[in-house]
Amino acid sequence: MKNLQKNKFIAILFLAIGISNILSSCGSSASNKDKETATPTEKSSSDKLAVEKPQLTFGFIKLTDMAPLAIAKELGFFEDEGLYVTIEAQSNWKNVLDRVIDGQLDGSHMLAGQPIAAGAGFGRQAELVTPFSMDLNGNGITVSNDVWNKMKPNIPTNDDGMPVHPIKAEALAPVITEYKNSGRPFKMGMVFPVSTHNYEIRYWLGAAGINPGFYTEENIQGQVDADVLLSVTPPPQMPATLEAGTIYGYCVGEPWNQQAVFKGIGVPVTTNYDVWKNNPEKVFVMTKKFVDENPNTAIAVTKALIRAGKWLDTPGNRPKAVGILSMPEYVGADSVVIANSMTGTFEFEKGDKRSMPDFNVFFRYHATYPFYSDGIWFLTQMRRWGQIPESKPKEWYHKTIKDIYRPDIWEQAAAILLQEGKLEADDIPKTDGYKAPTAEFIDGISYDGKDPIAYINSFKIGNKN
Repeated sequence: MKNLQKNKFIAILFLAIGISNILSSCGSSASNKDKETATPTEKSSSDKLAVEKPQLTFGFIKLTDMAPLAIAKELGFFEDEGLYVTIEAQSNWKNVLDRVIDGQLDGSHMLAGQPIAAGAGFGRQAELVTPFSMDLNGNGITVSNDVWNKMKPNIPTNDDGMPVHPIKAEALAPVITEYKNSGRPFKMGMVFPVSTHNYEIRYWLGAAGINPGFYTEENIQGQVDADVLLSVTPPPQMPATLEAGTIYGYCVGEPWNQQAVFKGIGVPVTTNYDVWKNNPEKVFVMTKKFVDENPNTAIAVTKALIRAGKWLDTPGNRPKAVGILSMPEYVGADSVVIANSMTGTFEFEKGDKRSMPDFNVFFRYHATYPFYSDGIWFLTQMRRWGQIPESKPKEWYHKTIKDIYRPDIWEQAAAILLQEGKLEADDIPKTDGYKAPTAEFIDGISYDGKDPIAYINSFKIGNKN
């Protein structure tokens, strides 16, 4: 297997070298490693692919994990590839999906579950592909101050009197019961039915024996038999919705958990790093039609995004990234709020700021590579909670994800970057597309992407195959 992987990589590398030589007239062959710390006005030379569509429009939602797009634009990585990119903020995740499918956007920052659901039979159907995973981790679960005060007596403390983390949902269970007994259903928010946030908050609740509800044909809200009623709220609106008392907690990406701390209206109780260590988060998505018609453009876009991911995880660059993300055309939140999680820390209860160097990962641990096993995990959760209503054979999971996740595009981009001196050999994973099995979940259950059926059947709460 190792020899096959090595031969595959060598073949890709020689292909990239051949492409580079053929297209050398399109740009200089000199590499410039100094570009990784360049200012936006500085230029670097690289071999440009003959891109079919140089002018592109990409979408994003105002979250810190859109950072690779902002960095690739502001530091000129897109322009290095002969791409002239406009980046537009979108109002909500449904709008993102619809505009990519309809061709109004050439690609977008997207929830990992969106292209998967589009190809698996849940929601609007389309042929979408992702050649690039944008980040690991980056989400949190926040509750209102009232809920937090009721949870605290159920949480053990350390010698300094601070809550012991990770905080499990067992501490929330008596609060849910209290609300229900007083005639108030316990309501929490997440950002979209196929978002990582939906599956993470469901996982966190389910691990404590709290039923977050099932999806059925009659109940598309996913609230059948639910102990907690989950509903959709766009990320930037989460703090205001919490403050208004419409929901009592939520799962969202940054900076909207830290915003609750900053405003004094809520307390993050856990992060998705604790729910699933180094879990995949957002992806960059294009239609299959776009990639088929513009293969060099897809590779060039992926090259620029890989460089952006590496720049973001290069020590010393995060403060500059915070400044870029705080610009109104990107996330637009206060730089102090963004820095709370983007610079290696995370604040829980006000004043309880803890070191979390891996809260936002953009390149380390091969974060940008679109692993099949990451995509299959989302399929298992869609089946677990009823979004995929019928049992499927194991082969279906593998075939479905291989139509959507495109590591072949990533590998072509990485091979060219390696030749240009912008990546090291160790930056490229030696993989068949599947990560090793892991039990680094909050409930300790082991996940093997090659055996999705056994994983689905391992849960006490959830549909079985």
